[in-house]
Amino acid sequence: MKNLVRAVLAAAACTLGTLAQAQAWPAKPVRIVVPYPPGGAVDVVTRKMAAKLQAQTGQTFYVDNKAGATGTIGIASVVQSPADGYTLVANDTTYALLPHIFKKLPFDPVASLEPVAAFVFAPMGVVVKADSKFKNLGELIATGKAEAHKLSYGTGGAGTMPHFATEALGIATGASFLHVPFKGAGEATTAMLSGTIDFQIASTPGVMGLVKGGKARLLAVSGVRRLPALPDVPTFAEAGVKNFGVVNFTGLWAPKGTPQPIVADPALPRTGRNQGERLLLVDRKSTRLNSSHEWISRMPSSA
Repeated sequence: MKNLVRAVLAAAACTLGTLAQAQAWPAKPVRIVVPYPPGGAVDVVTRKMAAKLQAQTGQTFYVDNKAGATGTIGIASVVQSPADGYTLVANDTTYALLPHIFKKLPFDPVASLEPVAAFVFAPMGVVVKADSKFKNLGELIATGKAEAHKLSYGTGGAGTMPHFATEALGIATGASFLHVPFKGAGEATTAMLSGTIDFQIASTPGVMGLVKGGKARLLAVSGVRRLPALPDVPTFAEAGVKNFGVVNFTGLWAPKGTPQPIVADPALPRTGRNQGERLLLVDRKSTRLNSSHEWISRMPSSA
């Protein structure tokens, strides 16, 4: 009986210690690893979210870019970090694709990380430089059909969500494009602006500033209706491509074993929902915006 009492008391003390740790969170700076170079959509959205979280909690949230191997290098570094809530990783839909890209990963994408929340579900769009000869999506697709692999597009690397999205556009329309992979989405955007490549499909957060600033143009965006921030840009359906519903999400994960009160902290998804709408990246009518812990828990096993 004494041994049983000691065991119960020890378990209770351990539980109380975990709860105390979670209740004090964040008591020190929180590092958010972005497994891609600076300048891409994941980096842009995560930095905005970190600033919002810092203002909300009074604690420092900072971004640490650890790029390479379609994001797996940065993710692996987080998997190996202490499960204390002070190291998180941000990623997009590419995370759900990793098991289908690599025969072997340095981590288990389902079991190694604890899903925290999805920040934003953002439409993706076809982007060209401001003075591109392509004035609409129909012209670009017509060229891609008439001259196979003549038009080049850039992405942040093979196997990323923009890579899959562009190949899906080719399949849906019968067009063929030449893939040019870069080290990150930011480099691909730079190449598009310089004319090194003809276009890219990008998540709207990563190019919104360029479009607003007159340096680039969106020929079409995914979603069921136009973006409130860009009312003159047609949807893919309006541009003649039906049933092209590619949407990119950005979310947070923590190392497996992170205390549940931290993982399911309602402040994180609430911040994501409010910030996503404030950035005008999406609205609830144009596409889904779901930042719940329950939804992201189904990724990537549901891909």
